[in-house]
Amino acid sequence: MKAVILAGGIGSRISEETHLKPKPMIEIGGMPILWHIMKIYSHYGINEFIICCGYKGYIIKEYFANYFLHMSDITIDLSNNQMEIHSRKAEPWKVTLVDTGLDTMTGGRLKRVKPYLSKTDPFCLTYGDGVSDIDIGELIKFHQQHGLDATITAAYPPGRFGAMDIQENNLVSSFKEKPKGDGGMINAGFFVLSPKVIDLVQGDHVFLEREPLELLAENRQLAAFQHTGFWQPMDTLRDKSHLEELWDTGKAPWKVWQ
Repeated sequence: MKAVILAGGIGSRISEETHLKPKPMIEIGGMPILWHIMKIYSHYGINEFIICCGYKGYIIKEYFANYFLHMSDITIDLSNNQMEIHSRKAEPWKVTLVDTGLDTMTGGRLKRVKPYLSKTDPFCLTYGDGVSDIDIGELIKFHQQHGLDATITAAYPPGRFGAMDIQENNLVSSFKEKPKGDGGMINAGFFVLSPKVIDLVQGDHVFLEREPLELLAENRQLAAFQHTGFWQPMDTLRDKSHLEELWDTGKAPWKVWQ
C-alpha cells in the first residue's frame, strides 16, 4: 500500500519558520516532521510514498535527493573532486515527489497525483504536519472490515489551557493541565481511501475536507476510526516547542519505531 502526504501548503500560522522552508521540513529533534511521519508509516510496513509538493517544494526534493549526505559521514577530496560516503544510513523507502502547484487545495493535490496511484487498490493519505501514535495496521484493517470508500481518523483536539474545577466557596477543587478538547472529535488526517474518492474532486480549487468528504458522508461511505491516543498537529511555534520537548525528554509517543 502507498501513502500520500500533503506537503504543499504555505503554513502561514508558523511563518517564523516557513519563510525559509516548507512546513513539513520544520525540524523536530533535528529531523523534518515529514521524516517523523514517514517513520510512523514505515514501522507498519508502508515504505512507498507520494509527496504532494507545492510551496518551496524544491527543498523537499533536495532533501531526498541528497538523503545519504544528510544522514551519513562523508569525506570530500577537493583536489580530485571526489566524495566518499561512510556509514550509509538508508531507509527502505521509495519516494515520489510531485509538484502539485502553489495554490492548489488539498483535494486538488490528491487529484494531481492520481497517475502515481493504483486504479484499484486503496491508499493512505495524511497531512505533512501532524504526528500520532496511531496504529496504522489497525486503521487499515478497520477500513477493510467496513468495506466503504473512505476511512477518516477521528481524534480529540489537544488541549491548550489548563482547566479548573471551582467550588461554590471559590476554592479550586482540581486542576487539570492541558485537558483534551470539549468532547468533540475532529479530523486528524490519517485517511485510508479508495481510488474512487479521487473522482469526486473536480479541480485544483477543491478542498478534500469539504465537498468530497461531505458527499461521502451523505452517501454513507465514510467511516471514522476513533483514535483516543496521542495526536498533535504542528500549527504554531508553541506546538513545535511542545513536540521538541517531548522528543528531547524521550517521551515522544509517536516514536513507535526503534
